[in-house]
Amino acid sequence: MLNRLLPEAVTEDVFKQLHQELSIDASWTINYVVLTISSCLIATFGLISNSTAVIIGAMIIAPLMLPLRGLAFGALEGDLILFRKALGAIAGAAIIALVLSWLTGRIAGIPEYGSEVLSRTQPNLVDLGIAVVAGGISSFAKTRERISDALAGVAIAVALMPPLCVVGLSLSQGIWSFSLGAFLLYVTNLLGITLACMLVFIVAGYTKVNHALSWTFGFTALLFLPLGVSFWELARQARLQATINNTLVRRVEAGLGTIVGAGLGTKFRYSQITEKQNPP
Repeated sequence: MLNRLLPEAVTEDVFKQLHQELSIDASWTINYVVLTISSCLIATFGLISNSTAVIIGAMIIAPLMLPLRGLAFGALEGDLILFRKALGAIAGAAIIALVLSWLTGRIAGIPEYGSEVLSRTQPNLVDLGIAVVAGGISSFAKTRERISDALAGVAIAVALMPPLCVVGLSLSQGIWSFSLGAFLLYVTNLLGITLACMLVFIVAGYTKVNHALSWTFGFTALLFLPLGVSFWELARQARLQATINNTLVRRVEAGLGTIVGAGLGTKFRYSQITEKQNPP
C-alpha cells in the first residue's frame, strides 16, 4: 500500500517526454494567442455585465496555466531556454489581456462595476491557498497519465485571466486602488501556482531542490503581510456583521414581543369595557 503512494522512479524517456510537452505548452503559437484573446474578451464582457456564468466560460478556455508549468520546471532544471520561452508566453498573454480589457473599458465607459470586479480587488490568504492547491492539481495531472488535463485546466484558469481583466478595466476608469488590488491577486495566483508546481515536480522525482525553489518561497512569503492584513480585515468585518445581525434579530424579537403584549392588553381592556357596557 505504501509503495503505491510513493512516486515511481522517473526514467530518462519519461523525463524527456515531460520536458517536450512542457516546451510545447510554453510555446507562443496561434492557438495560444487565439485562446488568450478569446478568454480575455469573454472575461472582460462578463465582468462588465457582472455575469458569473460568462466569467466561468473565460476560465475554461484560458491557456495561461500551460506556460506556468514550464516556467516552474525550467527554473528548477536551470533550463534557460524553457524558462525564457515560458516567461515570454506569460508576459505576452498578460500584455494582451491588459490592453484588450483597457480598450474595452474605455469604449464601454462604465464608471462603476459590480460584485464580480469588487471581489477581485481585495485578495487575502484564502486566495493564496486556492492558487497553491490549484497549481498542485495541474502539475500532478501533468505527471499522471490517467488524469485529464482538462480537469486541472478548469481549476487553474479561474485564478489568472479575470484579475488581469479587472486591472485593465480599473485602469481605463482611473480606479487605481482596484487595479492595484487585482494585480496583487494576479501576482498571488502566479506565485502560488508556480510554487505548487515546483513542489509536485520535486516530490514526483522529475527534478531536485535548488535555489529557484528558495527564491519562489521567498517571494511568496513577502505576500503574507498584505494578504494577512486583508484576511484579518475580512474576518473583522464578518464578525462585525454577525454582531449587527444578532443585535437586530434580538431587537426585532423584543419589539414583536412588546407589540404582541400590547395587543393582548388592549384586547383584554376592550373586553372589560364591553362587559361593563353590555352586562349579561
